[in-house]
Amino acid sequence: MSAGRLAGRYSLLRPLGAGGMGKVWLARDEMLDRDVAVKELTLPEGTSPKQRADSVKRAVREAQATARLRHPGIVALHDVVVENDRPWLVMELLRGRTLGDTVREFGPMPAEHAARIGADVLEALSAAHAQGMQHRDVKPGNVFLTDSGRVVLTDFGIARQEGQATLTEQGLMIGSPGFIAPERLEGQPGGPASDLWSLGATLYVAVAGVPAYEGSAAQRVRATLLNPPPLAPGPLGPLIAAMMAQHPAGRPDPRVVVPALRQVAAGGPLPQLPSDHSVTTPGRVRRRGRAVLWVALAAVLVAALAAGGYFAVRGLPGDGSAPAAFTVPMDVCKLIGAEEVRLLLRTATAPRPQPGSDEVGPKCGWPISGTGVGLQVQKDSDTVDPWSMTPVTARTLFQNQRRYWGKYTSVDWTWPEIGVKTSRKATLTPVHQIGGLGEEAFGFELKGPTGRVHSAHVYYRLANLVVSVEYSTLSDRPTDEDVRQAALKAARASEQALRHAA
Repeated sequence: MSAGRLAGRYSLLRPLGAGGMGKVWLARDEMLDRDVAVKELTLPEGTSPKQRADSVKRAVREAQATARLRHPGIVALHDVVVENDRPWLVMELLRGRTLGDTVREFGPMPAEHAARIGADVLEALSAAHAQGMQHRDVKPGNVFLTDSGRVVLTDFGIARQEGQATLTEQGLMIGSPGFIAPERLEGQPGGPASDLWSLGATLYVAVAGVPAYEGSAAQRVRATLLNPPPLAPGPLGPLIAAMMAQHPAGRPDPRVVVPALRQVAAGGPLPQLPSDHSVTTPGRVRRRGRAVLWVALAAVLVAALAAGGYFAVRGLPGDGSAPAAFTVPMDVCKLIGAEEVRLLLRTATAPRPQPGSDEVGPKCGWPISGTGVGLQVQKDSDTVDPWSMTPVTARTLFQNQRRYWGKYTSVDWTWPEIGVKTSRKATLTPVHQIGGLGEEAFGFELKGPTGRVHSAHVYYRLANLVVSVEYSTLSDRPTDEDVRQAALKAARASEQALRHAA
């Protein structure tokens, strides 16, 4: 891309919005002389070249599948371009506002209006389901109400075609808390009935003005798994409750739902639903086990949610996910492999690890002259070792560490093994949140007198463990971003080692 032009054809004019999955641009298709929307898909920090190439291939494959969805209720995909090692999706430009924005500005909708929107969206979903596609992120922000009166389902960027992994999946279930069906929170792949549940949660917002499940992300997940939805106000209440039945088999067939919605949209009463699709009551809810509930709650990635409204839930133990707690002591020097260390330090062979321990916890370092990687598994002062921590005490420790480092603007820094034998004054950057690492993560950097970043620190929590990772270099060759990425790669490597050791 050069001079704001993509593929020599699409002129990027200005950003229209951004989220956790990328940025959307207003663009001009110079060949066809029309305005379009271009979505620039961003890949997670620390993505390796191979992962990046694989992600681009998947994005192209998914775009090809999405492009086959021709329906007035589905945003049209015109083109997909791979440039600058990133996929760009060229879509029709919609003018109007989302359902979420409309409710925030004007409040709850009349039942007739909400019913028409629901019927239009469900017909679009049914067309996608007939092609083997699941949307997986139906929510008020992805239902667009155009100025011309169309109701359009947008953002198939995390849609899933049956039998395929997706660009953003990478072992995670993705969606938005409060709009993810219970079975998907439990780690199941879900199906068309899961999208129906999400549409029910969306219609609840339309008629009530607030989500069925409120609170923090963790509170919404817990409520989704354990509680039946509250009854929405108005004539659509029983139908929405049926759509949001706890289990897929208890939800009505879309062929029943669409005409029911159309009847309400025309001003008529809600027709009688089949008896097995009546309102879900607490007595009919199958109680989830504590292990399932923990897996869902412990995987709340608040950073991803804050960044773009997306939420990832790790799968059940046995697929690389974390257990409820790590209780068996392990060699922390094995949390970053020799090959990973060699690549991070850019050496022919990895240095011998240097294990150690202090009052904070066991640690390991991989130093060479001028550069080093360090890792420590931490504990609080009241616990004998990290493996005796609980998820609750670990979260408290993590929050305390974040507050601690957020208080300082400068520190004295030394690392004799890489050549810093006397204390040097370093400036701290502000603490920043990191998404997609552990269950919560933050980082900060250290700058020298020239303003260049020479050290990057990452802290993350996984179950009952708090891990800190550091990368430092005295060389002027790496950029500030190179230093940050090196620390992030080391942290991700250690996180994966923990998951596989579980």
